[in-house]
Amino acid sequence: MQSNISIVNKSELERERIDADFYSPTYLSSDKLIKSKNFDYLSDIAIIRSGTTPRDRVDGLEEGPLLLKTTDIRDFPLDISRNYYHIDESINNRMPKTILDEKDVLLNIVGATLGVIGRASYVPTGFPVSNITQAMALIRLQNKDYTPEYLFAFLLSKYGKLQTWRLARPTGQYNLNLQEVGAIKLIKASNDLQEAVASLIEKSFQSFNLSEKKLRDANVLLLEALGLNDYSPSTTNYSSRSSIKCLEENRFDAEFWQPKYDQLLERVASKSTTTLHQYFNKPIKGIEVGSDEYVEEGIPFIRVSDFTVYGVDENSDKNISQELYEKLKNDFQPQKGELLFTKDGTVGITSVFDNEIQCILSGAFLRLKQKTNADPHYLSLLINSIVCKMQIERLSGGALITHFKSDELAKIIVPVIEEKQQVSIGDEVRESLRLRALSKKLLEVAKQAVEIFVETGEEKALNYIKENHE
Repeated sequence: MQSNISIVNKSELERERIDADFYSPTYLSSDKLIKSKNFDYLSDIAIIRSGTTPRDRVDGLEEGPLLLKTTDIRDFPLDISRNYYHIDESINNRMPKTILDEKDVLLNIVGATLGVIGRASYVPTGFPVSNITQAMALIRLQNKDYTPEYLFAFLLSKYGKLQTWRLARPTGQYNLNLQEVGAIKLIKASNDLQEAVASLIEKSFQSFNLSEKKLRDANVLLLEALGLNDYSPSTTNYSSRSSIKCLEENRFDAEFWQPKYDQLLERVASKSTTTLHQYFNKPIKGIEVGSDEYVEEGIPFIRVSDFTVYGVDENSDKNISQELYEKLKNDFQPQKGELLFTKDGTVGITSVFDNEIQCILSGAFLRLKQKTNADPHYLSLLINSIVCKMQIERLSGGALITHFKSDELAKIIVPVIEEKQQVSIGDEVRESLRLRALSKKLLEVAKQAVEIFVETGEEKALNYIKENHE
């Protein structure tokens, strides 16, 4: 068993750090290995900046430049399918030094837990205009001896992670300053290895983009099958309703009675219909464990920020202990094949749980277990489509914080299409998910190749890439 005790001479103290964690055997061993290689400090090869969180920002904007937060940096290239925070263009223009360029690398430098610190991301070609908060660092390479893709893969590797975790200071929450980011050592690699890593990441992007396209194609097929491919919501923002009608629905807020909702339901009603709850057994709600139960390492506790239409992101900000998981798993571990549905905050995001992972869902989720033979991926796409989204928006409005009650599934009206069409649409969604998984796999190969390079040399790293380059 490896000792967790280090003996360090006074002359070996670094960066005015005397905290024991900084000199743990794991960190010292990693640092010794890195120092035995040729390396450059990031401060010598890159521009490093952090952003700001503008006080005059307006919550709830649906368009405009993006302001990235720590929850958006997830050891994966920036993903347009996520729900980002928007700011006004004038605010973005006041922060010109941190407007992102293509191939910038981002690093979380503030986090409530150590796991959030050091998460990296990469700005892919074509990503929307974006800026950053002070909780992350923008790293823009200025040295042509290194590629951004290699830097990104290195930061994903354990030799990037261990450096950021070691440098992080636990002062209420973990944080790094920009000088500490600059102290990260990047090991030099040949052009051949860097190009091979860049090729993997490029293929990862290509697979990701194909995945996005497949999902868009599936949505087009769905709307065509539902007869809504030419549907455009009404922009009229007024209507008149009798008090009796308002009493029947128990809704007196103007938003509920917008003409676009009537227009949608009229189109839906032109076909055979059912209600969404007819597909599912009684929904099962998640649980709130409380912040006191969070631990640095353990079982992922999944919140809305850890979830997209592509499913659960295992790299959660929050974890719970194995012991607590054992107590909760019988009631709150999602089962393969269930549909997961967000009922709080960003309401209505749905995906089929196909992951083979242990996790517990927060109280913001409903687990939907089917009682029919309908294609589950067709159903997830249907709920994510405009057909259900507008109805969910209508039903969950009228409150300061958006919530959706499980019994309101019975109020969502959906068209019925043939099983053959459902499967055809579901197949498109499954192919999208397959390509998404391939994208993640290729990124993992790039990360592993960097670790092999550091530990056993370039030849083995290149052989590993050749064996796993799909």
